[in-house]
Amino acid sequence: MLQLSVIRENKEKVIKALAKRNLDANDLVDTVLELDEKRRANQVELDNVLAESNALSREIGEMMKSGEKAKAEIVKQKTAQLKEKSKDLSEKLEAFTSSLSEELYKIPNTPADIVPEGKTPEDNLTVHQEGDIPVLHEGALPHWDLVKKYDIIDFELGVKITGAGFPVYKGKGAKLQRALISYFLDKNTAAGYQEIQVPHLVNEASGFGTGQLPDKEGQMYHVGIDDLYLIPTAEVPVTNLFRDVILNESELPILCTGYTPCFRREAGSYGAHVRGLNRLHQFDKVEIVRIEHPEHSYAALDGMVEHVKTLLQELKLPYRILRLCGGDMGFTSSLTYDFEVFSTAQDRWLEISSVSNFETFQANRLKLRYKDKDGKNQLVHTLNGSSLALPRVLAGIIENYQTPEGIVIPEVLRPYTGFDIIN
Repeated sequence: MLQLSVIRENKEKVIKALAKRNLDANDLVDTVLELDEKRRANQVELDNVLAESNALSREIGEMMKSGEKAKAEIVKQKTAQLKEKSKDLSEKLEAFTSSLSEELYKIPNTPADIVPEGKTPEDNLTVHQEGDIPVLHEGALPHWDLVKKYDIIDFELGVKITGAGFPVYKGKGAKLQRALISYFLDKNTAAGYQEIQVPHLVNEASGFGTGQLPDKEGQMYHVGIDDLYLIPTAEVPVTNLFRDVILNESELPILCTGYTPCFRREAGSYGAHVRGLNRLHQFDKVEIVRIEHPEHSYAALDGMVEHVKTLLQELKLPYRILRLCGGDMGFTSSLTYDFEVFSTAQDRWLEISSVSNFETFQANRLKLRYKDKDGKNQLVHTLNGSSLALPRVLAGIIENYQTPEGIVIPEVLRPYTGFDIIN
């Protein structure tokens, strides 16, 4: 969440920045500042009452020592009144603090200066495009027909076992999926990221820490009896490894990568654009996460973008990079770049990665800080990116590499698959 001190000291700047998200934050910011003022006044009054109570307690001790018991009893009555008042003030403080947190949780991150204006995905800015779009042979098929033809992914079996959006990968399809995971992890670790295996269920505090809660509660699978959530991305458990941690400045940056299945309800997603692998409730993804010094986070973001570019270049998939507009950015992000591959058989772009800088937004929720050269605790910047999300990468490979003889495997994956064609 945004730092309260930043809102307090830069009210108009914060409101103007949030307007880029097409959000009129005037009332929300005013509510936050009003609650903050009441909370601080309440805190001052409570501190004064506690100080007076402590002073009287010391007086009572002195009176008792000097034998002034009657006088001490009179003062004790006053301390009892102060104790009751302090209890009431403490309860009010807790209520103000809780209400303030609830309001702060409603405020999204402020966009970076270079985030373009806009309301919809059509307003996103294309900043890079690379790769030749292949010309497919006559009779080329979309991936949902190809996987059935070669019996490598079975959507109907998934429906039988679980429901729509939970495919079953079979034979060479399963091996190609595993090959992509291993390839991505190997490339990430070679680039300096430490591989980490994390739980696939998280508690509520972890969801709040990275900003999935309360913003995306309706999109997460909740295990009610245990009050746990299935992860929507490895970003959640990996970043929460550092919740409530104070790092030494010399420990920065920290680079992590992890493979996990991801679970998303995707409520309200219907139509041809979500067919096949285009949108699933369970899918595999390899993630990269960085904990950075604030001065270096945007250089790190550029480095992450370049890293994802190399993966798509080696896979030889046509892709483009979009700088998301204010209206299309995620709740927690200051700046996001989306990567999309071109699906030739579908004649459309498919999103396969988001790379984002959250600045201090997540770190403030996580209480993730570092100790600077002066010994003061400062918030770090957190970043993450898909490197990569598998379903649409797989769809792009299956469709763009199809030939009359079968689906050719990208050369860089052949050492992992052990075969060069699916036929």
